Amino acid sequence: MMRKTLFLFAALGAFSVSAMADGITGEAGLGLGYQPHDPSGSRYETRPIPYLDLDWGDVSLSTDDGLTWSALKTNGFSAGPYVNYLPGRTSNGELRGLRDVPDMAEAGGFVQYAPADFWRVFASVGQAIGGNGGQGGVLGRVGGEIGYPLGGGVIGSSNLTAHFANARQNNTFFGVSDKEALASGIRAYNAGGGLQNIALTQSFEFPLGPQWSLVTSASWIHLTGSAADSSIVKSVGDTNQGEVQMAIAYKFK
Repeated sequence: MMRKTLFLFAALGAFSVSAMADGITGEAGLGLGYQPHDPSGSRYETRPIPYLDLDWGDVSLSTDDGLTWSALKTNGFSAGPYVNYLPGRTSNGELRGLRDVPDMAEAGGFVQYAPADFWRVFASVGQAIGGNGGQGGVLGRVGGEIGYPLGGGVIGSSNLTAHFANARQNNTFFGVSDKEALASGIRAYNAGGGLQNIALTQSFEFPLGPQWSLVTSASWIHLTGSAADSSIVKSVGDTNQGEVQMAIAYKFK
């Protein structure tokens, strides 16, 4: 996850020093997350995490969405390209014998409808780039998010997102070849494509001062379809996973 921190802050550098001085709005910070080591949920780890939710004109940078450019923008509707970070997997512990999955980039396009600041619906399709032979594939997501004030300056938001992947991408994290089965003791499995998981995230932002805030979130992730049926998940993982994050953020005016 430290690599994700470096990746996203390198993307932040693309905004340029002059833009940071004049034009950037939003928040940036750093915190901690307690989350699954890999998409199968084989174990949990505490990791440093970046928190980014920044805009500079039609360009945005966020922890979840990556670097996006709203090339088309009208009446609350926006669309354009994006690039994001896709974390890999170190196959140690209960995953020993499976192939490592390197960190990859994800590049594609998105559409979003957000007629007001407090809610949006969105969809994206992208390609994982930089995997080893046979790794990486097509990913997609469809979701919605709504925000609401809770009094005392506290802001809440709820996000529901469905994640999709083709067979190649699902096999990257959930498939087990015959060779891996012999090395790991986990039954061989060939994953198919389709709906991979549904994620529900509840977030809160608490003001700490004029330009500082505490941002917290908790997520429930439910694996579905071919991912849920994976022999990795059935042997050492979990179809229901959780994630909690906390960060201190600075608000750019």
